Parts: sequence; C-alpha cells; structure tokens
Amino acid sequence: MNRQEFKERLKNGPLLMDGAFGTVLHGRGIPIDQSFDMINLSNPALVAEIHRSYIDAGSDLIETNTFGANRFKLAEYGLQDKVEEVNCAAVAVARRVIAGSFKETLLAGSVGPLGVRLAPLGRVSSDEAQEAFREQIEALVTAEPLGVDLIIVETMSDIKEIEAAVAAARSISDDIPIVVQMTFTRDDKTMLGYPPDAIATNLAALDVDAVGINCSGGPAQVLRLIGVVRKLAPDIPISAAPNAGWPEQIQGGRVMYPATPDYFGDYARAYVSAGVNLIGGCCGTTSAHIKAMRQALDTPGESTVSMPQIRILSRPETTVVVGDQPTRLAQHLAAQQLILTVEMDPPKGIAAERLLAGARMLREAGATFLNLADSPLARMRMSAWAAAYLVQKDVGLETVLHFPTRGRNLLRIQGDLLAAHAMGIRNLFVTMGDPTRIGDFPEATDTYDIVPTGLIELIKAQFNRGLDKAGQSIDLPTSFVVGCALSLTPKNVESELKLLRKKVEHGADFALTQPVFDPAAAVEFVQTYERVYGEPPPPILAGIKPLYNSRNAEFLHNEVPGIDIPHDTRERMRRAAKPMTEGVEIAREISESLRPYVHGFYIMPAFGRYDLVADVLDTLRQM
Repeated sequence: MNRQEFKERLKNGPLLMDGAFGTVLHGRGIPIDQSFDMINLSNPALVAEIHRSYIDAGSDLIETNTFGANRFKLAEYGLQDKVEEVNCAAVAVARRVIAGSFKETLLAGSVGPLGVRLAPLGRVSSDEAQEAFREQIEALVTAEPLGVDLIIVETMSDIKEIEAAVAAARSISDDIPIVVQMTFTRDDKTMLGYPPDAIATNLAALDVDAVGINCSGGPAQVLRLIGVVRKLAPDIPISAAPNAGWPEQIQGGRVMYPATPDYFGDYARAYVSAGVNLIGGCCGTTSAHIKAMRQALDTPGESTVSMPQIRILSRPETTVVVGDQPTRLAQHLAAQQLILTVEMDPPKGIAAERLLAGARMLREAGATFLNLADSPLARMRMSAWAAAYLVQKDVGLETVLHFPTRGRNLLRIQGDLLAAHAMGIRNLFVTMGDPTRIGDFPEATDTYDIVPTGLIELIKAQFNRGLDKAGQSIDLPTSFVVGCALSLTPKNVESELKLLRKKVEHGADFALTQPVFDPAAAVEFVQTYERVYGEPPPPILAGIKPLYNSRNAEFLHNEVPGIDIPHDTRERMRRAAKPMTEGVEIAREISESLRPYVHGFYIMPAFGRYDLVADVLDTLRQM
C-alpha cells in the first residue's frame, strides 16, 4: 500500500485498529520482565492467536508485536543482535494470520520508543537514534512475505525521537504511509512536558500521513486532546487509541484497567464525530473492546458522550523586563577577580548550626563563595538547596549549589530549579552525581532523564529565557549561572577536551575541576584546549584538596576514580613529620603553579577539616 492508497482508504470511513498486545501477553502468562517481542520466536502460536482474535473482532488493521523490537530495548535482554530476526518473525506471523482470515486487513509495523533519551537530554545522538529506527523499520518493510503496509510510530513523549523515526522511515521509503502517535500524562502533557498543540504544530509539519494519541489515560482524556489536534490541524488524518482507563493495582499485585467494552463502543462513535480517522485501543484493551467498537461503528446511532468544547486562545507577545542583578559569582567571572570557594557538606540531620559555624569561619578566612554538595558519595543528608539557603540567609555568603541529574526525573529537576531560584540560589554546578549503589541506600532508584550537558542547555537556553523544557512560559526568566565538571588531568585527554567543548557550546559559564595533584599536566590540558579550539576554555576553578596524611593520599590515589596523585607527592606525605602541614604546603605549591591559568580555586577539605582550608585560604588570598 502506498500513501495515496492509504489516504483513499481513510476517505471511505474510519479504520478500526486492534487493541493492546503487551498487556494481553501478560494476561496469558508471559512474565512482565521477559521480552514480549521475543515471543514472536519462542511462541509464535500465541502471537498468532492474539492477532486472530482482533481480526475476528472486526479490526481493519492490526499491528505487529514489535513495540520494543529495537536494538536498545532488546539490549536489556542481551538480544541486540536479533533486531532483524525478531521483526521479520513478527511480520511473518501476522501475515499468516491475515492470509488465513480471508479478510482484507492492513498490517502496520509497530515502532515504539527506543527506551533511551536523545541528546541533549541523554547520550544518544539523533544520528544514533535514526540508525536504530532505520534498522527496525527496514526489517519490517522488507520482511517476507510482503512486509508491512504502513508504519505506526507510537507511545512517544519526545518530538525529537519522533523526528528521528520519521527520518529513518523516509530514508527507506518515500511512499510508505506513516502514522505518529504521542502519549500524555494526567496533566495533558507528555512526560517531557509537550502539550497537545505540539502534535498539531510540530508533528503535522512532518512528512507523515496521520498524527494522533495513544496510550495516555482513558477515552475521555484522549477525546479532549484529539479535539485540540483536530482544531489546529484540520487537514491531516487523526488517530486515537486510548488505554482502558488509568491502571489500578488490586489485591494480589494484579493490574486492572477499568474501562469496559461498552464504554469503548460509546466512545468509538464520539471519535467519529470528532473527525478521527483511525480508532483503536491500547493498554488494557482486548478483543472484547474491539468487538464493541466494531458493532458501534457499524450500527447507526449517536454517542451519549458530551463532546468537549475546544477554544484556542492566542496569547499576545509581551516583553519581559528582568530586574535581577547578576550574582556576585557572575560579577567575579566577568571582572576576572580571584574566586575562592570551599566545598561544604550539608548536615546529616536537621541541626544546621555546625554547618553555619563552619561557613562563618570560612568567610572570615577569606572564602568568597561556598559550594554546597548534594548527597556526596550518595550519603543521606539534608537537601543541598535547603542548606544553601540557610548559609546565604544566615552567613551572607553566596553559594554554588551542586545540582546532580542522577536520581531526578525531568519533572523534579524543573521544580527544584524553580524552588532554588525562588530561594535566591542562582549559582549552579551541574553534575551527574554519585551512584546510589555506593551510598546509604543502595536499593534507591538511580535513574535520570537528562545528562549534565542537556541540563546545562535546558537552564541556559530555556529557563534563563523564561521557558520550561516544553517551551511553555515559567512567567519570568531565571538568571542562573551554570558551572560544569572538568578533569584537568584525565586519562583520555582527547575525550575530555571534546566533552568540555560540548559543555561550553551548551552554555556552561565556568568549570569546577576534580582535585589537581599534577599541575604541569593541568597546564598542558589548558594549553591544548586553546590550541585545538582557538580560544581559552571557560573560566576554571581548579580543585585543590589539602592532603590529611599519607593514608589519605594513598586512599585517594588508589580508590577514588579520577584522582591520580604522583609518586613524589605521596612520598612527601609519607616522610612528613607533620603531615597536615605538609598537605597544606603541597596545596599552596599546586595553587601557585596553576594561578596564571585559572580564575580561582575550588577547595575540598578532608574530613570536614575547615581549619586546614583556612590555612590554604590565607595563602591564596595573597595571589
């Protein structure tokens, strides 16, 4: 089937798609932690049985059991080399069922999300994503016999991922029909924050043949959202395939979907009235739901569903005047003033006086800023932005808030950014953060939606322009100053140079480095950056960590990733009569060597010994 034939088919009336596949497989006894796509190979009879049930129920179109059959999702089961085999098997099973049904049924290739985040939110480039989609779609299109009639890219939350999938499909065929569908959360936005009008304005502009919504909540929510899409994109075919309501967990751990087949039948008529061209079901729907929808579509009658009233409100553009003064850190960076900042850990409980007493001492010793670490080494402590707020309020010293992406989803990240800004915390150090497996609660969730480079871009390109990740207004622009992590003595210099360059391109204002113990290598790194890119690196605050004793030096060298202490330095600490004094002297020497090449120093005390840091500060203030 080509695109023109697909359009002509839609003009004859709505196509009824099939229902869920994954939840039906699970209901037939397939464990949730098993690859549903591999069932095409291990139990094709079960797959065929489900396809046959939907055709018998009246589906005009069925989808292949390939929702997760891409290299990234299959890699979770060690099956990344079976992409072609799994997809071809899925097409073969479906084609056999269609041939045996003696009904004219279309076969769509199901293409779901890759299961990874695309840059800048993740580490997978658009080219890598496109190649993964191309691998799967090519297998679906060229599979024997006949391949699929069309491609359905579904359950997406990231428009960039859809763009990659469409580009991949079009690189294979200019004439295969493509349907793209997004999924929405309870607040009528995708997981990445896109509102429904994004479908109309972004997806309808792609080289596709229908756009729509699947999964999401139940039929009522999808009808409401489809109304927005139809209002803004009146000329493109629309698809709708809702879940059978929001899932409910009942006694025994089973998950149930509440919407009945009759309820879906009533909504099928409502979808036709709303101008929907492809109608089906997603999670929780079965052949019974499809049969009820078939009967409703074939029987004249009106839906009892009240159609939602859709109004499109235009917002006049306004000019926002931001009165925020630049932070003291921003002023220091602009004026190239020496910056002396010290890392402090938030308290382990609710008592903050010790933290505040240390902050006062460091201020008097000459610290110009204080860094508040967020759960260092994944140890449970007071929230870093609460600690930063207390320091700024009670001590009067501006802070740099460590802001790890690990353990935060995109919703929480944006909420925490707004909270920090509202509390007067404007300097951020964006980092990945320590893995929970090394900390107090190794069983805690360790996932993340965005990598540091993506968060830097989100803050500088969107939050500081008054927009959230989805491009929606946050009322007023933020005024964050954003730092990134850097190693001046990496094992792979070329890789670290490229990563730093990427962070600069995404908007990093300065860099905080890991502790430096080899100043000559650090200087060479700075000079190499200038030579490779034709400009200096961003302002660097070099990490200085006064060694406490020989055992501390050996531990850092042997057990802390990214720290390499030269043999001569460790020998000095071993032979020192007064190790703490020697550690301060080594820190002073390193700082003097680095001073012409850096904008300041980021001092990390050992074991909370802020008195040793004060000795280093006394020296650094004279530089």
